[in-house]
Amino acid sequence: MNKIKKTAERKFQMAETERKKRSIREYGRIFLSGFIMGSADVVPGVSGGTMAFILGIYQELIDSIRAFLSPEAFKMAFRFQVKKAYRTLPWPFLLSLGLGILTAIVLLSSKIKWMLENRPALIWSFFFGLVLASIFAVFHRVSKWSFDRIIGALAGAAAAWIIVGLPLTQHPPEGLWYIAVCGAIAICAMILPGISGSFILVLMGKYETVLGAVHSLKSGADIGRNLLILTVFMVGIVIGIGSFVRLLGWLFRKYHDVTVAVLIGFMAGSLRKVWPWKGPDGLENVLPAQFSANVAGAAVLGLLGFVLVLAIEFIAKRLEAREQVLSRRAGEES
Repeated sequence: MNKIKKTAERKFQMAETERKKRSIREYGRIFLSGFIMGSADVVPGVSGGTMAFILGIYQELIDSIRAFLSPEAFKMAFRFQVKKAYRTLPWPFLLSLGLGILTAIVLLSSKIKWMLENRPALIWSFFFGLVLASIFAVFHRVSKWSFDRIIGALAGAAAAWIIVGLPLTQHPPEGLWYIAVCGAIAICAMILPGISGSFILVLMGKYETVLGAVHSLKSGADIGRNLLILTVFMVGIVIGIGSFVRLLGWLFRKYHDVTVAVLIGFMAGSLRKVWPWKGPDGLENVLPAQFSANVAGAAVLGLLGFVLVLAIEFIAKRLEAREQVLSRRAGEES
């Protein structure tokens, strides 16, 4: 028991040390990563988790959430150990990331909504290029592509392909328990690269309910019921994220390469959802009927999204290499 306690305390000390090493510029980069994640989350069908994966902060995001939901963190909360929580929990990382996400949602939601309604092929092409390049960008994070890694990637791709093509739930249950379940599943989907939490809500038939509750709360209509809906939804989110990040953290520690391979597969399977051109039903993927200025614009934006990801990956590698050199020099000087 003492050994487990010492291990937990050591992890918190390591987190604190890592946090102190970060400069304002590094937190600015985390804020920018959050902004990119928020931009993706605005689009139903595009996952912010994909962006986190590309930007190289995915595992830290999982570990940070897990730290906040750990028994040690709850112990500090119940004992009102504010100073210890301030020193040890990775709140600067999550705060910087959260502010970036929120800023993107506030600044871009109306613009992206307009694009989705008036120029859908253009915005979907950009994200198609983004996700496609992401697969190539993170491919090297699997140290060796053995048989089990390939099977994992194929299984992930098949799962995502099926999920994004599922028919909408026409008559979802009306009970509050179902809203909690939707919250738990949606947050898990939001964390996974390739699958959008808002899209899962659409599939489960509760997207309008949750969105309607938010808008009605703003207008002051039926506050009691809408507040209850959102509270139950948030409870589902907490339960879902609390259990799911533990599972993901364990998978990363025990089966890192297989887990990364499955997540790459998820991104590949999600391309079905972000294909720019759809049939009359809005579900079937089709090729454009003829070449036009709109098709040319979509192709350019798709290429722009592709190049942007490769540029982000290149810059991230350079910054990581620079940080390693600086860290090594600091170690030699001390």
